[in-house]
Amino acid sequence: MVLQERRLFQNFDWWLIVAVGLLVLLGIILINNTTAGVEGLFDTANLLEDFTFRQILYALVGFGILFVLSQLDYRIFAGLSWVFYLGMLTLLGIVFTIGRLSLGAQRWIPLGPFQLQPSEIGKLLLVLVLAKFLADNSKQLDKWRTLAFSFAIVIIPTAMTYLQPDLGTSLIFLFVWGVMLLAAGLSWKQLLIIGALLVVLLPVVWLTMQDYQRARLTTFFNPAADPLGAGYNVTQARIAIGSGELLGRGIGAGTQSQLQFLRIRHTDFIFSVIGEELGFFGGVFFFALYTFVLLRMLRAAQVSRSVFGRLTAVGFAAALFFQAFVNLGMNVGIMPVTGIPLPFVSSGGSSLVTYLMMIGIIQSILAHEKLLGLRTKPQQV
Repeated sequence: MVLQERRLFQNFDWWLIVAVGLLVLLGIILINNTTAGVEGLFDTANLLEDFTFRQILYALVGFGILFVLSQLDYRIFAGLSWVFYLGMLTLLGIVFTIGRLSLGAQRWIPLGPFQLQPSEIGKLLLVLVLAKFLADNSKQLDKWRTLAFSFAIVIIPTAMTYLQPDLGTSLIFLFVWGVMLLAAGLSWKQLLIIGALLVVLLPVVWLTMQDYQRARLTTFFNPAADPLGAGYNVTQARIAIGSGELLGRGIGAGTQSQLQFLRIRHTDFIFSVIGEELGFFGGVFFFALYTFVLLRMLRAAQVSRSVFGRLTAVGFAAALFFQAFVNLGMNVGIMPVTGIPLPFVSSGGSSLVTYLMMIGIIQSILAHEKLLGLRTKPQQV
């Protein structure tokens, strides 16, 4: 189950590690610049409440787990996928009982000075269980019974997450499901039929939305209609990005971020800080980094001869793509605000550790493909 250490590092995708590490490092720098007090790098009065210190701690934990997962045979997760699924549902259920309420949402389980967001780890666990199910039933995707069962797998955590409320993560779950179905061999015609059926649910979604969620959607089309309310963050984000021009104002020199006109600048709107302080070219650099990471993740799907491994890599890449695209889109005003962070960069432990865990499993897929020589025919697991 565990690779020999020397061979492990020989088969590591170090380019992927470097790109992810650079995103995390730049994220820590930006978080410090937007949250640090007069004391400097850390708030020494209470380190565990300092955003920069916490992010560094999360990064160390995340990279530690990444390297551990990379040494394991990823196929063991196939056998444990249903256990993971039940664990995910349990954690999502616990949120409704002891979860902490913040900004109108109940998404976090308090763990002393820290907190866990189950919907974040749920992205990883849902991909694993879907990959296992679709790998086992890849020859039966033409049967609507198989598709209905896969929908049941995804709709339960999606509904539980939506009720927190967390519309953004719910959409990630559905997007990942659709992409994994295509990767498993579902035809575009079948997927379009499924999409049409889901459209029927839109009125139900609209009626069950919180008032602030409806306001986000309506102000997306006209932020000026409520410039001090629902449209405030979008307006300030556009001002921040526009003021950065080509080269930016410089690290720590942004007026919108440093003078705190831009709210939640260290989480959902951290890309606006990038645009203001690093400019257009800085934004393009981040976009290029995400594109590179996605391509390296898809490379794992391409070389894997295991159906489970291929679908797992595709699922992880789909989650990263959708979340990064939506976050970047809402910062530049082409997507409505959904409240999801920028992967690897935004402040937050659950998101950072989850995506680093995904990279660890991607590394395991790459390493075991090379070491075990799965070169003959696709394996179910």
